Amino acid sequence: MKSREFFSLLIAAALTLPLSAVAENSTSVDDYTIHHNAFTTDTLTPEVAKAYGLQRSKHRGMLNVSVIKEKAGTTGTSVPARVEVQAVALTGQGSRIPMRELKDQDAVYYVGEFAVHNEETVNFAIEVTPEGSGKTYKMTMDQQFFTD
Repeated sequence: MKSREFFSLLIAAALTLPLSAVAENSTSVDDYTIHHNAFTTDTLTPEVAKAYGLQRSKHRGMLNVSVIKEKAGTTGTSVPARVEVQAVALTGQGSRIPMRELKDQDAVYYVGEFAVHNEETVNFAIEVTPEGSGKTYKMTMDQQFFTD
């Protein structure tokens, strides 16, 4: 399965969930749009999870990040980037989320997995440095997870 199909399935899964179960966010900075969303991995189909080595569980969260360079008259171009993420639960416990790069000939996505508990809100601090830009963009996102 190609990354583009993976991303399409992720978006399709996200659209079938209640708004409280998934967050779709984007940040526009300079000539880039950075998409970032989080949800529990039990929403992935078994085929997608297996194809990308992801553990399906209502107690596993997944963060998906993609970087699009804007081009007038187009939907933009996916670009590689250095993506670093810190997650902090409301309890104050923080941890780095290792992000994996998934590539298709035209698309690049970054995914990371982490443990979640019912009604837990996770604050994500995301840093993205698009390849060739020399600038690091910082954004935050909060997501509450429901596992029961």
